[in-house]
Amino acid sequence: MARNTSTDDPLASVTLAVGQEDLLLDRAVQQVVAAARAADADTDVRDLTADQLQPGTLAELTSPSLFAERKVVVVRNAQDLSADTIKDVKAYLGAPAEEITLVLLHPGGAKGKGLLDAARKAGAREVACPRTTKPAERLTFVRQEFRALGRSATPEACQALVDAIGSDLRELAGAVSQLAADVEGTVDEAVVGRYYTGRAEASSFTIADRAVEGRAAEALEALRWSLATGVAPVLITSALAQGVRAIGKLLTARGGRPADLARELGMPPWKIDRVRQQMRGWTPDGVSVALRAVAEADAGVKGGGDDPEYALERAVVAIAGAARSRRG
Repeated sequence: MARNTSTDDPLASVTLAVGQEDLLLDRAVQQVVAAARAADADTDVRDLTADQLQPGTLAELTSPSLFAERKVVVVRNAQDLSADTIKDVKAYLGAPAEEITLVLLHPGGAKGKGLLDAARKAGAREVACPRTTKPAERLTFVRQEFRALGRSATPEACQALVDAIGSDLRELAGAVSQLAADVEGTVDEAVVGRYYTGRAEASSFTIADRAVEGRAAEALEALRWSLATGVAPVLITSALAQGVRAIGKLLTARGGRPADLARELGMPPWKIDRVRQQMRGWTPDGVSVALRAVAEADAGVKGGGDDPEYALERAVVAIAGAARSRRG
């Protein structure tokens, strides 16, 4: 997920890690430290917060050593450095020391932008560590994690893992690592289900899947488990809306191959296949009923009703009923 925008050499004099995703920031640091210790096992690593780097401290840390030791100096939250320390860092950028790698961690944004600009102007190696805010980005992250470990996973397995774990990249990375270590061959959706049953059943998307498939009892069970484990009701209504809209989109789309429909509808091909299985027998009237039920539930969980749980239960039953009607 992290992307090098300058040189790819982790032993460049200065590395600038920019972003707010803690896992990626830590990995940027780990990559530099690993490269330095591969070059010199006795590399001295100093990992400092902004308040620990006082005026004059950088000069002390980067002064020539009698033993010419390799050193990595990590400065976290560089945007919070004092004005005098920023002057020290800017001066160092103009004449970095040999055998020393300075790593500056900065969230981006306006605060401390002068230091950010100075490091870029000096030709610092830059690693982008943006926070992942979209489901598609987390899905891409999971795929890249499996690929980096030399393992293959089906698209459905990657999606199931994101649905089960959520948005925390550390937890996603840990889950991928565990599956890669424990499972032989391709990781599929069934494997993810076995490892993360409790969390997967609590997923709002599992509720939506069971509802649009007409499986009311299973959808209600998943709903109650989800609410008991703290999933926000608004996330559940969002998942229900996505599930019903996907049915509606595919119902009115022109026929064609999954790849063609994927481009037309903005869905990945594997999802086209899944929705096709879910939508058999659905009618436009059924979709309208389901969408009204979702809208009522959404209003209910956002303050328009006295009991958000009841509003969600009604929506799940209505959607599953519309799905069951497809079978006549």
